[in-house]
Amino acid sequence: MKSSIGSILISLAILGSALVFAQAFKNRHKSNNTISVTGLGSKDFVSDLIVWSGSFHQKDMDLKVAYAQLDKDREAIRNYMISKGLSMENMVFSSVDINKEYENVYDQNGNRIKSVFTGYRLRQSVQIESNEVDKVESISREVTELINAGIEFYSDYPQYYYTKLAELKIEMIAEATKDANVRATRIAENAGSRVGRLKNARMGVFQIVAQNSSEEYTWGGSFNTSSKRKTATITVSLEYETN
Repeated sequence: MKSSIGSILISLAILGSALVFAQAFKNRHKSNNTISVTGLGSKDFVSDLIVWSGSFHQKDMDLKVAYAQLDKDREAIRNYMISKGLSMENMVFSSVDINKEYENVYDQNGNRIKSVFTGYRLRQSVQIESNEVDKVESISREVTELINAGIEFYSDYPQYYYTKLAELKIEMIAEATKDANVRATRIAENAGSRVGRLKNARMGVFQIVAQNSSEEYTWGGSFNTSSKRKTATITVSLEYETN
């Protein structure tokens, strides 16, 4: 009797082990029936916001004289910008930076003897921000008119931005997802299978580069601000079950 019960228990144990092994094998086999694809979303666009900055300087032994000269330049720059069609709302002038400058005096052996005060150098910058991209771009190229007027003005390169970047990114993600799905479907069909449930989705790096350029992508994502016309790209990686 005891022998029969023992045989039954052993048989049940073997059957149970077989079922567990079969289920594990089935799950492992099922997990391998997947397909991973990457889709691309790409959009060309034109910047709708420009930011342009410049700075101007004055130097004099007398601080009050230097400031008066800088104030005169600031008014001339403001009036120049207004004459070009910009408004006061487009312009932001920074606070004035004041630096004392010295010149070293050396003896005949090249040893520094002392430092001589040469005057106060005052610096101020102006930043132009506008949706009138073409207008500000044109002004930045004509800024030599200020220099010809006797103003020591240093112009920076304009920076170009896009205010609808969030909406653009959503459109691109949808495009990249659709592209990935089409790729997965074609690969599965060629393999005599069908795309099943989506198991995993991962968004890649968002890149913005100049249009028709050789600008390189970076792992952290490029964000071009030096070109008015840009190309944005994004990738989406999808993993599907196949059946």
